[in-house]
Amino acid sequence: MPFSTTPLDSLHCGQWCKLITGASFQDLPQIHHLALAYSLAGVDCLDVAADPAVITAALEGVESALTHNPELIRPFLMVSLNAGEDPHFRKATFDPQACPSDCPRPCVSICPAAAISFDLAKYPELGVIRSRCYGCGRCLPVCPLGHILTDSQPADPSLIKPLIRAGQVQALELHTRPGETAAFLELWQQVKEFIPYLNVLAISCPDGEGLQEYLAWIFELISPLPCALIWQTDGRPMSGDIGDGATRACVKLSEKVLSQHLPGFVQVAGGTNDHTVAKLRASGLLRSPRPGNDPRSVAGIAYGSYARSLLAEFQKEGLAWSEAPDLLNAAVTVAQSLVHQIKSPPHHG
Repeated sequence: MPFSTTPLDSLHCGQWCKLITGASFQDLPQIHHLALAYSLAGVDCLDVAADPAVITAALEGVESALTHNPELIRPFLMVSLNAGEDPHFRKATFDPQACPSDCPRPCVSICPAAAISFDLAKYPELGVIRSRCYGCGRCLPVCPLGHILTDSQPADPSLIKPLIRAGQVQALELHTRPGETAAFLELWQQVKEFIPYLNVLAISCPDGEGLQEYLAWIFELISPLPCALIWQTDGRPMSGDIGDGATRACVKLSEKVLSQHLPGFVQVAGGTNDHTVAKLRASGLLRSPRPGNDPRSVAGIAYGSYARSLLAEFQKEGLAWSEAPDLLNAAVTVAQSLVHQIKSPPHHG
């Protein structure tokens, strides 16, 4: 059963768990299923693209979860926006007609979202299935001819303004990187009017030269805040499904940001997977859940590509989980196996 704490309680107790569906991921049936399963599994937040259709699909998934379990505590819905160029906000693109017939097509096998297809009968949009592509970029270096490029998909803050004001979106995440002061300032001017309506504001940032000075500058710019503040340490973006080692970067970056003692909560992302909780505990960065947790401890984890890959086998095309309760129950059990790692206290002895 899901843990009966509010999302903000989870944040304060070091048990916050967020699902990232992808800032550029727009496959509506998959988003609905992911929101349904991970809501039932007990996540505190669902992070989705700043696209009204995507937001609607996620909300419908949450409502379906509440129908299955009326006692479920509703997770926050978060949308992501970008300050400047960011790999989370892009799509792969290429002309499949330019591909030689004898190409082994390594792009198809390496794509974690099954977003590349040459099957015209099944997918009229040959090449990249844009709704599925979330910009990981793994296809770029494997193309033998270098045909694959990316195009930017910047999020439009104006599209989500009415949804935030209506209370349908309770959290906002701003993606940035060290040194992008002008781009961040421009984005902040567009979104600061949203802040009074939010429960959470998250700042997502990878490592880089001048990181700590940059985060300090951001904190001064956005203060004071009437809502909770999360620093999302994006260790190795969109890589949690690659392997065990992907999680090391996010643990290392969380240590660096925690050492800065910035007000707010630190939450890891970028390379998170089934090994992240264990590595955080081994590093002394997760404490036993309790209010007023050690300020040098991580408050939560965001799972993205790994969490989505766990449920891939249950995402049968054209089959709604409302028509297949056994499939839904199996998916929720798998989702719980990930979510409950941070929700449950460590075992001793």
